[in-house]
Amino acid sequence: MNARGAYLTMLLATAAGCQGSPQASAAQISDSLRHASTANVSDSRRTAITRAVERVAPSVVTVQTEAVETVRSDPFFDWFMGGGTQSRVVPGLGSGFIVDPGGVIVTNAHVVANARSVSVMMRDGKTYPATTLGTDETNDIAVIRIDAKALPVAPLGNSSAVLIGEWAIAIGNPYGFVLGNPEPTVTTGVISGVGRNLLARGEGSGTYLDMIQTDASINPGNSGGPLVNADGEVIGVNSSIYSPSGGSVGIGFAIPINRVRHVVEDLVAHRAVRRPWVGIRMRYPRTENVREAIASGAVVATVTPGSPAARAGIQPEDVVLQAGPRAVRNPFDWEATLLDLRVGDAVPLRIRRAGRDMQFTVSVADLPEAAAPKVQVLRELELVTLTPAIRAERQIRSRTGALIVSIGQQTAQATGVQTGDVIVQINRSTVATAQDVAKAIDYYSQRGAIRMFVEREGAIYTTDFLIR
Repeated sequence: MNARGAYLTMLLATAAGCQGSPQASAAQISDSLRHASTANVSDSRRTAITRAVERVAPSVVTVQTEAVETVRSDPFFDWFMGGGTQSRVVPGLGSGFIVDPGGVIVTNAHVVANARSVSVMMRDGKTYPATTLGTDETNDIAVIRIDAKALPVAPLGNSSAVLIGEWAIAIGNPYGFVLGNPEPTVTTGVISGVGRNLLARGEGSGTYLDMIQTDASINPGNSGGPLVNADGEVIGVNSSIYSPSGGSVGIGFAIPINRVRHVVEDLVAHRAVRRPWVGIRMRYPRTENVREAIASGAVVATVTPGSPAARAGIQPEDVVLQAGPRAVRNPFDWEATLLDLRVGDAVPLRIRRAGRDMQFTVSVADLPEAAAPKVQVLRELELVTLTPAIRAERQIRSRTGALIVSIGQQTAQATGVQTGDVIVQINRSTVATAQDVAKAIDYYSQRGAIRMFVEREGAIYTTDFLIR
């Protein structure tokens, strides 16, 4: 019998021997049991995990979204009604955490992607409308804001100091309101690995690089919530699970908080992330065998003329072995390295060339299109004229055209084009510069439908639209 069982047995025996009315004995037993319950909430139950949760949980929120998606109508009605498409509202749900008492909240980009409205629910059930300050699709980070003051803030830690095997605590809202209230859920585990490159799709979108791996359960709805250490510091943003079934199987991934901190600073200050560029494109092996791809080494395929790498003396066929303190073993390690660089950094590289190890220093710059003059078209469409550096960096086949560097959601839906497309022709007019696009759209918008020719991933597509 354990200590608590022995203690309760003693209380009952004592109460049974009491003199007086049965009511008095019942009251004594009740008081004794209440005292026993209180006495057992001891300091030994208040562990590092409970203290960490108490520190961070007040800052964790539920992020609710609504998006409109277009779907094909039912084939049965197509037959009788002539077919077509229908729009429907799709609700979404994720997690987030407050990083500024004035209402700045971090979540995943895929949580708020294509949302026409975003709202935030606090742990007490109070809901606020939210605005999106900016998103970074590459790192899967979004920053949203609510109109509130004096909010509890999550303490941020240092993801570079994460230890494999230390406690990891995932806090979020898995499955949302199925669980009945907005209080966040807590799951625990350990740090299973660091520097993980997730090449298969998880709950999030696309490839994740240089991630923290944990076996703390992460389920749908946890996306955007914090991964916390035993000191009650956020060390990552929960973003993806790797699971054949879609449920947690103990392989979860979080974006390191040091990278998140840089992204948030850029998004709050500039509404966009300054993307580091050195002008090196790696050779990716033409194989679906992941093991072969990882073991292929980081071999330079091309160096953009006039880029920082070209000025530093990097050449095609060089093998990158190390960037700063980080070992580079394959192209994925190199891409992960770029995510943590900042514009203006000077990065020492160790290169192997013809069997000899050599040292170079590369200065990190903005992407070529960042410094190019921009032309605004249709209010939500921002273009830059194609240059040799932009062509080389993005591997664009067309010799002239206008690169779409940003586009609003409504304009994208109406025109069928997207960021990264290169406009090469409008109706019969060939496009040589961004200004050509502005002139052509202004001319043809008064004359009926516009057919736009764009290059996307090396192929030419057409899209037709009207401007009213």
